[in-house]
Amino acid sequence: MRLNKFLARCGVASRRSSDLLINNGKVTVNGKLANAMGIIINPDKDIVTCNGVVVEFAQDIVYYMLNKPKGYVTTVTDPYNRPTVMQLLSGINLRVFPIGRLDFATEGLLLITNDGDLTNKLTHPSHNIQKIYQVTVTGTLNENNIKELESGMVIDGYKTAPASVEIITQLENSIDVNVKIHEGRNRQVRKMFEQIGKEITHLKRVQIGEIKLGKLKRGEYRALTKDEINYLKNIK
Repeated sequence: MRLNKFLARCGVASRRSSDLLINNGKVTVNGKLANAMGIIINPDKDIVTCNGVVVEFAQDIVYYMLNKPKGYVTTVTDPYNRPTVMQLLSGINLRVFPIGRLDFATEGLLLITNDGDLTNKLTHPSHNIQKIYQVTVTGTLNENNIKELESGMVIDGYKTAPASVEIITQLENSIDVNVKIHEGRNRQVRKMFEQIGKEITHLKRVQIGEIKLGKLKRGEYRALTKDEINYLKNIK
């Protein structure tokens, strides 16, 4: 088994994050530093450590959703000592990690697990899972603004996939819209609105695929239902 897959299966981190741990010299195999990609191990014989702690298969695989408040980073640890979403999960006694990210100022639905294989699948760009965001923008949006947002735009050198924009409420000085996208590029929704010269004052993710945030309060989490777990596992 590849080392990064083993780490993910054990709930250390996703495969991509496990690769970073390996590259940063945080992982050993049988007492020797694992500093190369693609290392193959035997989980029944080899002893693997991460940050000095022996890594073993997780006894229980768990799945949660969190209503992330703004002001938290979506990482397990932060080099700048900013609050992380892990501080909101003190009631979970297993080592878990977030699936994907929400930026510091964005709130809403975040999936939490120790299932590395599921994390790798859901974060892979080939799946194009729909995500819905509630967005509050200063001012208003005209037809050209909406057309530009929906047709895709070049961000960081790459053209985004088509999106969907639904106007919810137009107030005197702001407008509320729902934005549906199928990608998860870094700060994508914010950059889309920046490109048309609009300022986002509130951004909240409310749905991933068929998983809905619902009435979960800001800063709280709950276990996913069996139906929700089965849905995620069956995404092709």
